[in-house]
Amino acid sequence: MREPNRERVPPARRTGLRQRLAELRGPEVPPQPLDARALAALAANPGCKRRAILDGAGVNKAVLASALGSPSAFGQSQFAFMRGNAFEARVKADGGAELLRLVHEKLDAGAEPPTTGTVPDLSAVGPEGRTARTALALREATDAGVWTLLDHPLLALDVAGSPAFLEPDAVVVHPDGSWTVVEIKSFPMLDGSADAAKVGAAARQAAVYVLALERVAARLGAGPEGRAGDAARAEATLLTVPAPSDLPTAALATPTEAPAETPSETLGTPGAQDGIRTRPPEVRHTVLLVCPKDFSNLPTASAVDVRKQRSVTRRQLDRLTRIEDIADLLPEGTCFSPDLPTADLTAAVESVPATYAPECLSACELAFHCRDRSRAEGAVTSLGRSLRAELGGLTTVDDVLSAARGETGDPTDPAVAALRRAAALRAEALGSGAGPGAEPLGSTEGLRAEASGRAAC
Repeated sequence: MREPNRERVPPARRTGLRQRLAELRGPEVPPQPLDARALAALAANPGCKRRAILDGAGVNKAVLASALGSPSAFGQSQFAFMRGNAFEARVKADGGAELLRLVHEKLDAGAEPPTTGTVPDLSAVGPEGRTARTALALREATDAGVWTLLDHPLLALDVAGSPAFLEPDAVVVHPDGSWTVVEIKSFPMLDGSADAAKVGAAARQAAVYVLALERVAARLGAGPEGRAGDAARAEATLLTVPAPSDLPTAALATPTEAPAETPSETLGTPGAQDGIRTRPPEVRHTVLLVCPKDFSNLPTASAVDVRKQRSVTRRQLDRLTRIEDIADLLPEGTCFSPDLPTADLTAAVESVPATYAPECLSACELAFHCRDRSRAEGAVTSLGRSLRAELGGLTTVDDVLSAARGETGDPTDPAVAALRRAAALRAEALGSGAGPGAEPLGSTEGLRAEASGRAAC
């Protein structure tokens, strides 16, 4: 596998990139924060340059979709949002006593029970300040060796050359110094189990937080062993975010591997002999999912192993085209401000290639717009990624129909041969008494109907 580019980006280039992204967003348009849910969706479709540049520039895609005339139905209702906030407040009441009890019960039963927990203050000025304050709180909690609850910490993660600030619901520091991500959701657990699709989405979101925490842990691993000294504390309070390329990269874990362990200390090096910490704090790959129990508002929890989601997300984020490379290919004067005329805004959006798939409908605000364009172009991906994978080099519906009719295509191509065999069987079936309402093979509607029938099977 090709090693991702981790060269240090000069400060001048980063400043120029931020200015370029601000111009793309619109000089008067505030940036839309990039959260873990958006990152998980972006990693699930790494070939979509349109989403990468829009998310990197902080464009509000819901507002953009409305301005394009394709309003999005994607998002969370106000009622669900309020219910989730109320449930989260109940879980974290009394200094997070119930939440710490659940973490102890589900993840660390061998540790001392959390009679009292520490909840440090994470307030600071700006996202950079909050990120640095979170790193300092994690260092202090790791050295203290007591149960500690970090309520809505702020973490930084590099995404295609642009920093993203992420805010998990909570991070718990165990007495042994390890860290656990906590995801609090408002969907219920009925008889100890929850909706598989929702649990999967929560696991992908938590995996993004695990990746960001590993960056913090790797940086803290360079501090003095044991309790942090005054110099280490002073370093952690600097209100700056380190360049992502400066942070060590943890090894990938796969579901078949043993639970990931922290790297072993390098013995015999001057740093180890001088008492310098070479082992970063452990970030647990089993997160805690907290949900309402049955139909009540009482919290219950389940341990979720996110090693698979972490590995996939890490690999997909590394494959993303760097944002500055996408921006350099855009026409001069491109802007995604929703105040522009619809024709100009449409041209700006269409100047960035998109990779639409039906899964985008549940993950992206621009899905309706991209679906209409994909269907207008006759792209096979609009019928599903599985069908697209089976068709090889046939990328449009017209190509598929032409190959099936024998007009184009290499007969030795397995996809072409399978299409012609299917067309012959279909013609035989239609000639032996198929209903008059059946769509002929030479129509896009017929292929869509065929694909829908295969998907239903």
